[in-house]
Amino acid sequence: MNLPNKITIFRVIMIPVFLVFMLVPEIPYGNYFAAIVFVVACLSDALDGYLARKHNLVTNFGKFMDPLADKLLVCSALICFVELSYMPAWIVIIIIAREFIISGFRLIASDNGVVIAASYCGKFKTIAQMIACILLIVQLPFSFADVLEQIFIWLALLLTVVSLCEYIWKNRNILKETK
Repeated sequence: MNLPNKITIFRVIMIPVFLVFMLVPEIPYGNYFAAIVFVVACLSDALDGYLARKHNLVTNFGKFMDPLADKLLVCSALICFVELSYMPAWIVIIIIAREFIISGFRLIASDNGVVIAASYCGKFKTIAQMIACILLIVQLPFSFADVLEQIFIWLALLLTVVSLCEYIWKNRNILKETK
């Protein structure tokens, strides 16, 4: 197993650690430790992708597991936010539903020999989601922190919906039946 794939597995292993820090209230400063784990996991995503491309270490395992690890990390955080009443469930449902729809779309495309690359809108969506997650994890004690959190939650939601529509529109021919 190559280094980028090991980093991806490390990211998956970090998810339960993140969850413990996030959800066990008896851990002093748990949210700050959760934020550190979350940020390290996010940075590991950039690192494994960079290493895989730079050193020509792209594998089928990495192509499958890397996006799955990202989705597991972000979805775990979002579900925590519902549990902790930081975010309404309906927003989390829309975000997670988009991830399932795009994953299914990519599977159909893959069966047809088509690779659907991430769009810029999808990448911006991911960045907005991760910033929103970090802000919600840390729970900054400033008066404007709530406003900043709300801006990134709504931005993440908007980009989630827009990127879903973009993926479907650009790749609508994949859903057509072939004879």
